[in-house]
Amino acid sequence: MSQRLEPAPVGDLDTVLAYHERTKHHLERYAAGPETLDWSSQPDPFRVFESAPRRFLPLAADRLTTPYGAWSTPGGVPPQPLNLETLAILLELSLGLSAWKEYGPDRWALRCNPSSGNLHPTEGYVLTRSVPGLADGLHHYLSRDHLLELRCRYPEHDGAAPRALLALTSIHWREAWKYGERAFRYCQLDTGHALGALRYAAAALGWRLRWRSDIGHRELAAGLGLDRRADFAGAEPEEPELLLEVLAEPSAPAQDPRALWAEGGAWNGRANTLDPHPMYRWPIIDEVARASRAPGIAALVPDYKDRPPRSVAAGPPAARLIRQRRSAQHFDRRGVLPGPDFYQLLEALLPHRDEPPWDVWPWPPRLHPVLFVHRVEGLAPGLYVLPRRAAIVPDLKAALRNDFAWTTPAGCPAALPLFLLAEGECGKIARIINCHQAIAADSAFALGMLAEFEAALAEGPWHYRLLHWEAGLLGQVLYLEAEALGVRGTGIGCYFDDPFHQLLGLTGRRFQSLYHFTVGHPLVDTRILTRPPYAGRRPEPNPG
Repeated sequence: MSQRLEPAPVGDLDTVLAYHERTKHHLERYAAGPETLDWSSQPDPFRVFESAPRRFLPLAADRLTTPYGAWSTPGGVPPQPLNLETLAILLELSLGLSAWKEYGPDRWALRCNPSSGNLHPTEGYVLTRSVPGLADGLHHYLSRDHLLELRCRYPEHDGAAPRALLALTSIHWREAWKYGERAFRYCQLDTGHALGALRYAAAALGWRLRWRSDIGHRELAAGLGLDRRADFAGAEPEEPELLLEVLAEPSAPAQDPRALWAEGGAWNGRANTLDPHPMYRWPIIDEVARASRAPGIAALVPDYKDRPPRSVAAGPPAARLIRQRRSAQHFDRRGVLPGPDFYQLLEALLPHRDEPPWDVWPWPPRLHPVLFVHRVEGLAPGLYVLPRRAAIVPDLKAALRNDFAWTTPAGCPAALPLFLLAEGECGKIARIINCHQAIAADSAFALGMLAEFEAALAEGPWHYRLLHWEAGLLGQVLYLEAEALGVRGTGIGCYFDDPFHQLLGLTGRRFQSLYHFTVGHPLVDTRILTRPPYAGRRPEPNPG
């Protein structure tokens, strides 16, 4: 459990709770959003720091031969040295572009880290010291061109061991432009997805990541230069989210990142304006952002000794699978998911302290999938639940409807805590709950993630972000594990919150659903053309 290091301001928890209630979708109305959208005026999807020195990165991911899932075996992926090429691979396979899409006159980019509406509010920064081929300093990653923009140069450290830290930030307006007040939720989900994308990419290099939760919001904003108002004059602000330390050596000791930015240096660049003519303002997003900012938080890694490690056969090259990940737009209702594949996918959602991506998550699991099973071989259609923490089962039983069965399906692996709640066709109700979207019914299964809402927020209002990050991390696992099994997933941010709770018999705020997801056999629209992500780029970086 976490330890609060400083008290939250009075009223912050009330602000977070009020935001959550206000931004729920209801059957009779949706959360407040724009009344119309002009797609020709969509905000620029790429943040650029004009006049900042640039360093093009090598396109080297194809040189990485690590099979997907090899990291499930201890020592299965020998660590690569930390240098310009390996850092470039990490960024290419996590925050980089995976393809360009074309349909008629329209052209848009896809990235390895998924995003609600493909709007991509998440920005990435790299803090480096003594990385061969790269200046010491703070760099902004520009995914459009696969390059680093030098925001602040640090004094050089000759002979020091290479170090790198990764930071994620959010630009709320990118999501709010389309989704209005609910956008803060989606920005937080996207942070969780990006966290997962970074952890998988690091695992393919044999690296670990350590979440520096001890660095609070104010310190991180200063270290990333996000509080430099002149550098963001006229531009949309960025909200710091989290900081990760790259551990390229198995026994690398923790080092204080404050030592890097405390040395100071010359700052470069001004942020570009993404939307020069915004039509709406959503002040509640700024309010909940302020109320949910974290101080430095000490965290204890949960004890997962009762969770046996997974046995996973090595799959295709991780680089290929990561870059082919897509969000399915339509599903084939004739497709049936084999039972073993279904169980393998669910097992990947159970945390294990020594297996990526869960080894980067320094909190107890707080989210528990409730599944609408439609077409899984050997499994009766119906409503199921997967408690990801054994101690929560009594609480779930007490909170959910008292006529639920809570039986273990025949053939379910002994280590998988899956329970049948109610048997029966549930496609229509899944479609209704998920804003009448066919993908929730046409897939092999859909799910909603129930969060231990009240218990988490009792530890501090910043846990509102953590719950969404955990949900996004679960979503990233589902995306990649589905892709490895030859099927495809789609995250669902639009669902009717309280009708889903009512279906389960939930009252109050003890449990709340924060994210929905669906997996099945995709139908691909062949009219949409796929183009390479970095066509015309040389495979080697520019000199200098």
